Amino acid sequence: MQPYVTRRATLSTRLAAGVVIVPNTTEIIRNADTTYPFRYDSSFYYLTGFNEPDAVFVQIISEGGTQNILFCRPKDLEREIWDGHRHGPDAARELFGFDAAYSIEELDNKMVGLLQNQPRLHTVYGHNAAWDSRVSGWVNGVRAKVRSGITAPNEITDVRGTLAEMRLFKDEFEIALLRQAGQINSAAHVRAMRFARPGQMEYEVEAEILHDYYRQGSRFPAYSSIVASGANATCLHYGDNNQRMNDGDLLLIDAGCEIGGYASDITRTFPVNGKFSGPQKDVYEITLAAQYAALDVCRAGQSWNAPHEAAVRVLTQGMIDLGLLQGSLDGALESLSYKQFYMHNTGHWMGLDVHDAGAYKIKGEWRNLEAGMVMTVEPGFYIRPAANVPKHFENIGVRIEDDVLITRDGMENLDASCPKTVAEIEAIMAR
Repeated sequence: MQPYVTRRATLSTRLAAGVVIVPNTTEIIRNADTTYPFRYDSSFYYLTGFNEPDAVFVQIISEGGTQNILFCRPKDLEREIWDGHRHGPDAARELFGFDAAYSIEELDNKMVGLLQNQPRLHTVYGHNAAWDSRVSGWVNGVRAKVRSGITAPNEITDVRGTLAEMRLFKDEFEIALLRQAGQINSAAHVRAMRFARPGQMEYEVEAEILHDYYRQGSRFPAYSSIVASGANATCLHYGDNNQRMNDGDLLLIDAGCEIGGYASDITRTFPVNGKFSGPQKDVYEITLAAQYAALDVCRAGQSWNAPHEAAVRVLTQGMIDLGLLQGSLDGALESLSYKQFYMHNTGHWMGLDVHDAGAYKIKGEWRNLEAGMVMTVEPGFYIRPAANVPKHFENIGVRIEDDVLITRDGMENLDASCPKTVAEIEAIMAR
């Protein structure tokens, strides 16, 4: 309960007086009457710790104090026989530290009353048309009472910006979960290295990874796994995972688990047959050097973009050294010719969402890294067939990705236990 109570208190200090409303998600139909596995809204969960669908968090901020309210599904013993346990309002209020809790069926009537004479409304706006319409209905319901002296909020703000800035800085509770996710994911990637062999299907390796997640207590991946062999590794978001792996292919695996809602995001690239060829090793070593250069500037006070700039310089020089680009390093950087082989950024924020909340720029300038931020560092090198590409480099795709916590005196690699040097990988696959 404690981290969620603290976060709710922090939120109340960062917003002007009024009413905050943050909805959870609902169950989504996959087909017919079958639903997808439920995943709560990350910002709602960040504030509540409550993981049931069809719930809404309300906070009333005033000079006299703050009131935190939960609306959730009512107890229903018959539905619980079919669908599982529900907390219900009374238990939810006690277990999750709310001042009051009501049935979600009372939401529309209660909100018209709770919004009366409030100066402003902070909610999630512009994300879901049905939610926007519902909120407008509450506000209009209050406005309809204007003749009796009641006023409606005259200012509506999107609360997501404030929540994103809060979520960007991880507390110790979150850091512990992120470390655990990194350990689980690292072990699963090692399992994949030990399992993979020529002749297998990509989805067989994916199954080993998912098995290891479940075995270690991670019930869901943080995103759909990329298990890309051969030319598939040059497609950034390849997801079919249905090709046979051939002797001589590289296998790029971008896969992440989720534990307690928090993601891990690791990419490793290794030879299916256990031994890098000469050209594969050349491309891999350049990519690894680029990652080391990026990791070296992952520290408080550096610009968000500094790791990307460091990685691009190393990658671009490597492209020139391999004969893939011509001319000088500065010329290639200025012309952006390196983007033929490296076309994405070197990282993103990570937390409750694998591409987590938080602004990258402040007033048009890249923000500085600060302690408590968690980010990925993931340079890549993708060589598709082209007129300027020698045959022996064709269809080589490499990406190396780790998750990094910025600390007061440097950084902590949350995936340090996941091997990534050529010698480490070949030794594991030899066993």
